[in-house]
Amino acid sequence: MEKDGTAKFYFGRFFIYGALTLWTIICLFPIYWTLTTSFKVAKDVQKGAITPWVDFAPNWKGWQSLGLSPESIVRPSTVRDEFLKRFFNSVITSVSASLLAVLIGSLAAYGLTRFAYKIGWMRNKDLSFFFLSQLILPPVVLALPFLALYKELALLDTTIGLVMLYTLMVLPIVIWIMRDQFAGIPVELEEAALVDGLSIWGAFFRIVFPLAAPGMVAAFILALVLCWNEYFFAALLTSTHATTVPVMVASQTGSQGINWWSMAALSTAAIAPLVVIGIFLERYIIKGMTAGSVK
Repeated sequence: MEKDGTAKFYFGRFFIYGALTLWTIICLFPIYWTLTTSFKVAKDVQKGAITPWVDFAPNWKGWQSLGLSPESIVRPSTVRDEFLKRFFNSVITSVSASLLAVLIGSLAAYGLTRFAYKIGWMRNKDLSFFFLSQLILPPVVLALPFLALYKELALLDTTIGLVMLYTLMVLPIVIWIMRDQFAGIPVELEEAALVDGLSIWGAFFRIVFPLAAPGMVAAFILALVLCWNEYFFAALLTSTHATTVPVMVASQTGSQGINWWSMAALSTAAIAPLVVIGIFLERYIIKGMTAGSVK
């Protein structure tokens, strides 16, 4: 019986780790395919070569088209300058919008968990659902209103216009995440701090904020990813000055077909910052996603 139990244990572990390994390969394969495609030429893309140095010889053509290959990075490049401009546009808009969304969303979520609101027939739960319901609207429905509004306000092709729009776009998700974070923090901790002489803001910053910080980081990263990858409004509301990386990636499609190597190199350069952020802030993401699960 003991041997049967041991065999079942190892079989279960083997099955679990095998399934996790398979799922990891499935999740990482698109990134691997994109990275290897950036080192292919047309014939390698067409024949579906996958393994470098086995199915195809790596080539710097994709990175050379961006001015980022070893031999071209030391020379002036108009394409590289354009890429860097759009890359920094993406950084500025995504980081600014995510920080604003976390700031505003955290305050809204804190209010929803600590105070009782009554707006007509709506209560706290109704308000929370109202915020989340804004995600139901497809972006194309908002295209014409935002286009007309931004034209009147002279916000077309401006970074501040994208920051404002992206903040509104990710705010419902941030509120929903942070509401669960604050709901998982006992109110008694704040009450004890108030009894000890702290103000409401003092209790928030000294007691609540440190406990909710991992959730804020997780909400920030999620908002950052959504803003960084947003294409529709960036293509609609910008043209030259405030365009972002996703718009540049889509521009690799032309009358001659798709420049897969250039698109893959651009996509790899666009993915790299998010991968680095995910690696270094992984522990905060896990803490933030699980902080409200157990009270």
